[in-house]
Amino acid sequence: MSLKLVFGSAVAVALSASAAYAAITAGPAMGPVSKVVRPAFHGYYDGHKDTYLNTDVSSKSKAAAMHINYSAWIGSVKGLPEIYLVEGRAARGQLAVFGSEPGEKDYSPLWAETILTWKASATPVLITSDTQIDKIEKSGQLTERDAHVVLNCPIIKIG
Repeated sequence: MSLKLVFGSAVAVALSASAAYAAITAGPAMGPVSKVVRPAFHGYYDGHKDTYLNTDVSSKSKAAAMHINYSAWIGSVKGLPEIYLVEGRAARGQLAVFGSEPGEKDYSPLWAETILTWKASATPVLITSDTQIDKIEKSGQLTERDAHVVLNCPIIKIG
């Protein structure tokens, strides 16, 4: 291999690494990059699964139970999209259901927690969208209540 080819390859690798580093550090400095391991959860939005993190909650007791951060302040934020959680009986494979996702005009990583409960006479079905929730509620098989809790659960992967 010629010296020119080796030198040219080394320069190309150095420039690629430099460009990658510049992309990470462009703009205001946020500090060095590192990786952490966090549990990720899955929830439904309009019939498909999204992946999300659960990082903060406005309830002290829930923060302790979920081993996440407590933030009283986020509990005062209003007008948030809903995250629906089924309490009690549920269909097999039931996950959280989101009222929005990244790319939607009303998406927010903060969510108003809404609890869903199947009526005793109803047979639970798998709920995968907020539109489906509305239809089932109108049929009288499902009730919802505001938990008065705000969760910080950013969706990190769609589909």
